[in-house]
Order: sequence, then structure tokens, then C-alpha cells
Amino acid sequence: MHASDDNLLTVQDVAEILRVPTSWVYERTRRRSIDRIPGFRIGKYWRFRLGDIKVWLEENRHVELTNA
Repeated sequence: MHASDDNLLTVQDVAEILRVPTSWVYERTRRRSIDRIPGFRIGKYWRFRLGDIKVWLEENRHVELTNA
């Protein structure tokens, strides 16, 4: 993981990176979500680390392919 991978991202940042709506990102932060996206709350705001998102995306890329 690079130093820039530790930068904190917002829900909007993650949505732009993944090219999905912000509502999709929020849905993946819920506890009941099977493929929960790694993030944490600071007060009422969700934050994500780029490195964690990259790992999550790689791990879930295979899941999506097998479920298709």
C-alpha cells in the first residue's frame, strides 16, 4: 500500500472511483450487507481508505464474476 492509499475518501469520492451512485456506496456500508465495503464513521460522516477500497474491489471482483 502506498502513502496515498491512506488518504481518507468521502462517499462521493468512492462513488466516483467505482463509477456508481452514492446511494450504492451507502447501501454497502450497512451492517446487513453481505459484501460490505470497508469504511468507518467519523461522527455522522463515512470515510474510506483508498488502499482498503482497492483490496475490497479485488476480493469482490471474483465474487461478482462467479455470481453472474
